[in-house]
Amino acid sequence: MKKTVLFFASVLILVGCLNESTPNNTVSSQYLDNTGRDDALSGGVKIIPVETPKGIFRVWTKRIGNNPTIKVLLLHGGPGVTHEYLEAFDSYFPSAAIEYYYYDQLGSYYSDQPEEPELWDLPRFVEEVEQVRQALGLGRENFYLYGQSWGGILAIEYALKYQQHLKGLIISNMMASIPAYNEYADTVLMPAMDQTVLAEIKDYEKAEDYANPRYMELLFEHHYIEHILRMPLQEWPDPVNRAFKHLNAAVYIPMQGPSELGASGKLVDWDRTAALSEIQVRTLVIGAEHDTMDPKHMEWMASAFPNGRYLYCPNGSHFALYDDQVTYFEGLIRFIQDVDVGRQ
Repeated sequence: MKKTVLFFASVLILVGCLNESTPNNTVSSQYLDNTGRDDALSGGVKIIPVETPKGIFRVWTKRIGNNPTIKVLLLHGGPGVTHEYLEAFDSYFPSAAIEYYYYDQLGSYYSDQPEEPELWDLPRFVEEVEQVRQALGLGRENFYLYGQSWGGILAIEYALKYQQHLKGLIISNMMASIPAYNEYADTVLMPAMDQTVLAEIKDYEKAEDYANPRYMELLFEHHYIEHILRMPLQEWPDPVNRAFKHLNAAVYIPMQGPSELGASGKLVDWDRTAALSEIQVRTLVIGAEHDTMDPKHMEWMASAFPNGRYLYCPNGSHFALYDDQVTYFEGLIRFIQDVDVGRQ
C-alpha cells in the first residue's frame, strides 16, 4: 500500500512539473486562431505610423500567434539591419505558444527609409519603440522586450525610461558599455587574429577604403566566421544573408561607425553599466563564448540587474541563435515561461 501511495504521489509531482513547463492547452488551441484580429487580412502584418521630429513615417511589424500573457517584441541589430535574421524564432516560439512580433525599425528595409540623418539618434529610437508598443496593445501583463546586438542597447534604454510597461526583458549578445566593448576588441579579439591580416585590414580602415571588396573579404574570412556566425560562409542561413543584403549603411555608419572591428559613431561613448540596477523587471542576458561581446561582461550584467539571469552559449558567437541554437532557444523559452508563471 505504501508503494502505491508513493507511486501516485510521484505521478502527481510529474504532472505538476509538466503543466508548469508546457503551454496551457487553452492557449495552445487558440494560438493560430486569428478570429477578430485586426491584422488577420494581412497575415499578421501591421504598418504603424510613428511621429518623429521630421514628420510621420511608417514602420513594418508582423505578428505570429496568439497568447494573452506572452507577447514578445523583437528588436533587431544594426542599426539599419532588418528583422530577417531573427526568422529562426519561427522554428521554436510557435511550439511554445509564444506570441511574437517582427519589427523593422525606421530606416530598415521593410519600413520607411527617410533621408533624414537627424533621426538616427538613440532617444528617438526609444520613442519609436514606445509608439510601436502602444499601437500593438502590449502592456505590463504580457509585454516582453527582446533586443539582440544594437537591439540590446535599444532595449536597455527603453527599459530605463519605460520599464513600467514591461513584464520581461531580454538582452542578447550586447554589452552594457561601448567603451568596454572596444577595449575587449582591442585587447582580446584583435590580438587573437592573424596579425598580417589584421595589419591589412587596418590599412584599409586608415585609408577609409571600407567599400573595397578585399576589406570585406578579409573580415568575413578572418573575423565574421570566428565571432559573428561560426559557419562556413557558403552555409550561412538565408535569413542572415538577406539581412546583410538589406543593411542600410545610411543608418548603420553614423551610429555604429564604419569599422567592423569596433564601434564608433554616435554610440562611441554609450555606457549604462552604472544604471542597470535601476531596471527592476525580470531580465535575461544571453552571452556566447565566441561572441564579439565579452561573455564575462554579460555574465556580470546579469548580476547587476536586480532580477537578472544569465544564459551562456558555449558554442555560440554573436549570432548564437544560429550556431548554438538549441542552447539559445531552450534557455530563452524557459526564461519566458518562468516569468509567465512567476517562477524564479
